[in-house]
Order: sequence, then structure tokens, then C-alpha cells
Amino acid sequence: MKQRAFREQVFKLLFRAEFNTREELLEQIPLYFDAGDLTVTGPDRARIEERLTAVLDALPAIDEQIASRLKNWRPERIGKVELAVIRMTVYELQNDPSIPVGVVINDAVEIAKKYGQDGAGQFVNGVLASFVPGE
Repeated sequence: MKQRAFREQVFKLLFRAEFNTREELLEQIPLYFDAGDLTVTGPDRARIEERLTAVLDALPAIDEQIASRLKNWRPERIGKVELAVIRMTVYELQNDPSIPVGVVINDAVEIAKKYGQDGAGQFVNGVLASFVPGE
């Protein structure tokens, strides 16, 4: 599975975190993969689940970091799509230095454009830029 497809699957599951408890979300994972509209290999599925769990574990710290970088915004005003994309990407930027920052942010912007509101890509890009050292 290509990296962007991997990120998109993690995003789709992480998006559900806003509407479900962690326990409910974890119960939905098998249903998500077994719905029949997605073909994922066993190793890819394990990788997606592992990343989702890691992001969920880190959410309190990630949300604090996001809130501290917002200018003239409150976290609760961020759209759910944009928030899920930002959360996922902040985790990856901080925990997977093997992938170039530009690639990670570009994928996040493209996912935000695909699933978010008008201007979602620009908003996500702006917030994520504050996580890049030297920016």
C-alpha cells in the first residue's frame, strides 16, 4: 500500500474518534475492514491499526500542541475533517522522521482537499507549517 493510501485509511478511522468513544471506535475497526469496499492486505491492515492506536494514545498531547499554535482560532472551531488530518499528520511529523516533511504535509493537504470543506487544504497547510522547525 502506498503511503498516501495508508494515510487516507488512518484518517478515515481517526475521523470517527470525534463521534465515538475509544472503545466504540476500536470495535468498529473490524467492521470497517470487512465491509467489502476496501481491499487491504494483512500487513497493511496491521500497520493501519497500529498507527491509529498510536495516534489515539497521543491525542491529548497532540491536541495541546495544536491549540498552542492556533492564531485567532479555538480548537473546537476546527472542522472534524481538518482536525483528524492535522492530528494524524502531527503524530507522523513527530514520530516518523524517515519520511520527508514536505511529503507528509503534501499528503495531508491533499486528503484535506478531498474530504474537507473549501479552503481545508490551505487551513491544514497553515497549521502544519507551525510544526515545521525553522518555519
